[in-house]
Amino acid sequence: MAYLVLARKHRPKNFNEMVGQEHVVQALANALGTQRLHHAYLFTGTRGVGKTTVSRILAKSLNCQGPDGNGGITATPCGVCQACRDIDSGRFVDYTELDAASNRGVDEVQQLLEQAVYKPVQGRFKVFMIDEVHMLTNTAFNAMLKTLEEPPEYLKFVLATTDPQKVPVTVLSRCLQFNLRPMAPETILEHLTHVLSGEGVPAETSSLRLLARAARGSMRDALSLTDQAIAYGNGELTETGVRQMLGSVDRGHVFRLIDALAQGDGKTVVEISEGLRRDGLSAASTLEEMTSVLQSMAVLQAVPGRAAALDPADAEAAEMARLAAGMAPEETQLLYSLCLHGRGELGLAPDEYAALTMVLLRPLAFKPTGTAEKKTLNEAAPAVRRLNSEAAVPPPPAPAPSPVPPPREPELPVQEPDPTPEPVREPVEEPPAHMAADLDEAPPPPGQRLRVLDAPQARPSAASDTNATARVQAMPLRVQGTAGMRDIPQAAASAPIEPSEEGDFWYATVSSMVSQELIGALTRELALQSQLVGRDEDQWLLRVERESLGQSGSRDKLANALSAIGHSVKIAIEIGAVGDSPARRNKLAAEARQRAAEEAIHGDPLVQAMMRDFDARIVPGSLRPV
Repeated sequence: MAYLVLARKHRPKNFNEMVGQEHVVQALANALGTQRLHHAYLFTGTRGVGKTTVSRILAKSLNCQGPDGNGGITATPCGVCQACRDIDSGRFVDYTELDAASNRGVDEVQQLLEQAVYKPVQGRFKVFMIDEVHMLTNTAFNAMLKTLEEPPEYLKFVLATTDPQKVPVTVLSRCLQFNLRPMAPETILEHLTHVLSGEGVPAETSSLRLLARAARGSMRDALSLTDQAIAYGNGELTETGVRQMLGSVDRGHVFRLIDALAQGDGKTVVEISEGLRRDGLSAASTLEEMTSVLQSMAVLQAVPGRAAALDPADAEAAEMARLAAGMAPEETQLLYSLCLHGRGELGLAPDEYAALTMVLLRPLAFKPTGTAEKKTLNEAAPAVRRLNSEAAVPPPPAPAPSPVPPPREPELPVQEPDPTPEPVREPVEEPPAHMAADLDEAPPPPGQRLRVLDAPQARPSAASDTNATARVQAMPLRVQGTAGMRDIPQAAASAPIEPSEEGDFWYATVSSMVSQELIGALTRELALQSQLVGRDEDQWLLRVERESLGQSGSRDKLANALSAIGHSVKIAIEIGAVGDSPARRNKLAAEARQRAAEEAIHGDPLVQAMMRDFDARIVPGSLRPV
């Protein structure tokens, strides 16, 4: 006897055997039980969810004669009478199935409707089942409209389609529509376990879970994949064999990727991506598995009590619960969105694995706000603790500072202030309670002075000697408060700058780095817009007004540029009002040059004569200093 595939062998024969479509089964069973029968039914849904199966069961229910031949319309067909057996085998003369995908013209529909005038030969009702009805032409639909609206009392129409949007509204209005839903992986898993138990095929639960996910809501696809897996595994189903057959990515790789992204470990992310390339695993499958895991993690984060209801035997569920507890909800949402949209980018790149690596590295470049600030505070903690411990030592008398000649004004780009001024927030001198706890130290009492190193007698110029390092005066490092979490508006450009030794030193240092082209883009913006607040032998503290300037990448590049000119220090960032920055000095210098140029033009005798004799006017904004 020829082998019968599982999808056909285990096709439900009655409503009780239907899986995952309880809402349709209940409505049809109640209608059959009360004899409230409609003349046309429309079943919609994706492939493999039971549209044809429901239509055949409905035809048997309408024509079942019972084991003794005296049965009537019933919701539980016997399956042993002549009508039930003929419908199951496809030989019942009063049950006609028409495939509209290959018989979509008006001629085929007219041939079908010509049979409607004849009463049933064997059964109680004639049943016309039209599969993929949306494939019919407009003329074919029009030809069947009148018969579909008022058929003979012995005729029932059953229509099935995977795309109800293409069915004309005139047809939809004449039918009772039932939407068969895609089945949940848990429902498919339970049914596969039951089927394989009856077949006597040994199977690991993890392998069946993979098949249930790969079926994507279709029970027929799940049974077909199970047939293939049985052949691949030579009569048994194992997780390794099913994973190799499907070509799916082991979720162990996915868990490692998510864990590395949560820790900000770019090296591990790249290594796993290269491993996927070597193993020949699909990049699209990797992102698909990641989105599935991240969706489960987001649910666990939104509903914490759901973790307690997970199956203890499911190791993947326990791992997802661990990752959900270790990742912030906003990071989970960001990573899910990037992975979901990254699947569409794989086909645009010449190498899908290179595109996969870029998608995986993107979350590291767009970390949620607050990560860089916390890292900065952690880096600044040792210096703050050291300075606080040294505060108790009486300070030695500091020598008078030597006069510093005003630095030359290099041609730096002029930075315009923010167009929408807001009230300037005063910088917070003492860390708040929650940050003081992170630093494990109490803030120094107000008015306490820190020990100052001996100032050098002659400080070499950073622009002339790039290898010289100067011992600079130690100043207290300050930690930003809660007010620094938002961008602080830049001070008014017209406000005067109070000259200071730190401002002159930082201006000369930034000028040197710009002239030597050691910094560019965001790093140059950070240097120009920042104010040097404090210097120690191994760490400098800069203050900026916009939190976006203090990214870790720009801070590291600035530290490398300072090391290139002889200052091997770490950079710490605080948010606050900036009073003296290279950008403000350039701005004031440019305004001074502009005023001098305007005064020179207005004071020129020739210009005054032209204005007096010819009524000449100077166009506002047209003067530029040379």
